[in-house]
Amino acid sequence: MTYVMSDLHGQYQKYLQMLDLIRFSDDDDLYILGDVVDRGYQSVELLRDMSMRMNVFPILGNHDMTATLLLKKLCVEITEDNYDNQLNPELLRILAAWQLDGGQSTLNGFKMLSADEREVLIEYLEEFTPYEMLEVAGNKFILVHGGIPYEKRNTPLSMQAVHELITERPDYSKRYYNNAYLVTGHTPTVNISEEHKGRIYKANGHIAIDCGAGYGMPLGCIRLDDLKEYYVD
Repeated sequence: MTYVMSDLHGQYQKYLQMLDLIRFSDDDDLYILGDVVDRGYQSVELLRDMSMRMNVFPILGNHDMTATLLLKKLCVEITEDNYDNQLNPELLRILAAWQLDGGQSTLNGFKMLSADEREVLIEYLEEFTPYEMLEVAGNKFILVHGGIPYEKRNTPLSMQAVHELITERPDYSKRYYNNAYLVTGHTPTVNISEEHKGRIYKANGHIAIDCGAGYGMPLGCIRLDDLKEYYVD
């Protein structure tokens, strides 16, 4: 079976509960649509677990990209010679914004690791892919964290800007594809439709699965084989 979840935001316990709920096994595949880190307090534990499972496939989110950029810089010894390169004003601005947007909890977790452990997890974060295209049970699925600009829906994904794939908020009122589902995270479903608060949104060829776990709402998961939904409060 093939499962998808998104926007875990350091919610390691909800992730483990979801794996139990879906009875996740070595014969299954799980795609996580980004924003694994930040806000919650167990991003490190979550990354460790995911990195040890060969059948868990992470897709890049905006929080993951920012965390990777900053952690690579912060894990380098800062000296007088490299200060301008490692901690320039623009980077300090990004760091401050990241900390305010939930990055401090991820940074705190990394502070507790050895240099080797940090390197392993940063290398794993660098392996996150910007998108996946799947065919499951005769249906096609396009998986991205954020979305695809409607006017670029027919542009090959390999030619799309990564920044847009991880930050775009789709127009959920429009059908993008007649022969494929667009599966996204990033936008909490309550922001799409109030009636979908804490629930997966499915309409117009869209499947939006960020149910707001990073904000204290349920973690959602969908099985692509039959579109069955699962929730952990």
